[in-house]
Amino acid sequence: MSVLTGRPSRTTVSLSKHVSLPNHSQVENPVIVLESSGAGSRASGGTKAYDAIANGVGIATLDDRLIVRIIGDDRIPFMHGMCSNDIKGLATGAVAPALILTEHARIIADFFVYAEADALLIEIDRALWPKARAHLEKFLVADDVEFEELENLGVIDLEGPAAAQMVATVGGSAAESLPPWRHAEFDGTRVANLPRLGGPAFTLFVERARIASMIDSLNARGLSAGVREIAPVGAETLEIVRVEHGIARVGVDTAEKTIALEARLDAAISFSKGCYLGQETIERATARGGLKKKLFGLRIEGNRLPLAGCAIMLEGKEVGRLTSVVESPRLGMIGLSILHHSAWPPGTHVAIADAAGESVASVCELRFA
Repeated sequence: MSVLTGRPSRTTVSLSKHVSLPNHSQVENPVIVLESSGAGSRASGGTKAYDAIANGVGIATLDDRLIVRIIGDDRIPFMHGMCSNDIKGLATGAVAPALILTEHARIIADFFVYAEADALLIEIDRALWPKARAHLEKFLVADDVEFEELENLGVIDLEGPAAAQMVATVGGSAAESLPPWRHAEFDGTRVANLPRLGGPAFTLFVERARIASMIDSLNARGLSAGVREIAPVGAETLEIVRVEHGIARVGVDTAEKTIALEARLDAAISFSKGCYLGQETIERATARGGLKKKLFGLRIEGNRLPLAGCAIMLEGKEVGRLTSVVESPRLGMIGLSILHHSAWPPGTHVAIADAAGESVASVCELRFA
């Protein structure tokens, strides 16, 4: 049986507009900065928000994420065969990254899967879900699997070394001491120790109607715990952190024909599990070392940030396209690109050409140092 249910949500919470700042008198000169949450290919977010992620905690509402609950007696074997990671081996309370692939290992969607005793929760980019859902339903025949879109839930991301202190307001020491890649529910709020961008971070699933009050509580907790830098952050700052860690974003750094290994999404792949859609291509590329393209970083010189999508040239030949480009307060102008193997050696100088001119960049390994 295949059933898909949807609950339309009319509530959208923008962190920069809905945070109520608590009384600052408990901490000397706390740093709490509001930042717009606009996204774009040329991210250059606020330095105070960026510093908070490095030294304290940045708070973001991830309105582009959707929670889908998967139930039914066949949910585990079905999803095990349909995605790249080991769903059968996922213990209750564990979180793991995973990919939905075509039979040729081309990426349809990436997501995080949260194992519950009687269900699987997947947290996925809502723009990728319709295509992923259609792909999954195509393979449902007589399987007892149901998908339910939980539009009533929103996602709060706490990024930074003080994130554990902040979640103690939700679940006390039990929430604060959750190991990485584990989740638990505390008074109706799911808390996960989830380093989604590569650094220390916690994720909260919160009813949308409670997001503003939850953020107030988190801010108050941070101040009382002595966290000196607390910053609501927007998509631009999160984009900088993602690029610095060399994490590919599906649909931005990947195209329809991109193979998972080309995007360096190995952490979302089990190389020891049984048969799944796309496995043959993954194993063949792994065994033979047959990759001709792979994600690399670019350190961009000059004073002009080039546009995403422009060509990357080496000795007069196109070797890739600039997919993500940001201006990092720590590293300067950096970008990501899936490059032809001729440009892989670190330090290789390439040209980035767009309508406004040409920039020079050097290839580097990921993540950025």
